[in-house]
Amino acid sequence: MKKRVIIVTDGDLMAQRAIETAAQNIGARVISRSAGNPTILSGEEIVDLIKEAKHDPVIVMVDDRGNTHKGDGEKAMEYILNSNEVEVIGAVAVASNTSKVTGVEVDVSIDRNGNVTHQAVDKDGNPKDDKIIKGDTVDVLSRYDIPVVGVGDPGKMEGSDDVEFGAPIITKALEEVIKLYELKNKLKKQ
Repeated sequence: MKKRVIIVTDGDLMAQRAIETAAQNIGARVISRSAGNPTILSGEEIVDLIKEAKHDPVIVMVDDRGNTHKGDGEKAMEYILNSNEVEVIGAVAVASNTSKVTGVEVDVSIDRNGNVTHQAVDKDGNPKDDKIIKGDTVDVLSRYDIPVVGVGDPGKMEGSDDVEFGAPIITKALEEVIKLYELKNKLKKQ
């Protein structure tokens, strides 16, 4: 069976610590070697690591380090999304202060207070007036039919997602991706 994968579009040290905590909270595996700012591993290398994971869902991180063009993170993400060897069940799209990007429409977001909102959020986790999350590593996602959950900066948001509190925002975002994936599958079967 193909391993189920959730992609998170951030990979700096703070995000990595929060994502590792969140993965532990939900019983998922995380490919810590996929972290980096920018992404160091190729999509092919990440897929190989996913296949070696003991169980799923497997969380991977991709990051363009502010590059508004298709950087290393988006190239790796595109490879993973197109791979026949794994099943990407959704993505957590991380907002940044990048403005020269198209962005991606979210299904829902988790705001800095842990609320599910049908709007996008900004880097600080505050709800916006639209559904488009803007980040340096999110544009590729708009071409794929997977659930997308928006969040502010993992591990930060002025302390509301701190690992000392159990990284509650990114944890809830991962749980929401799984819920949306399961709902989508249930609807397909009807």
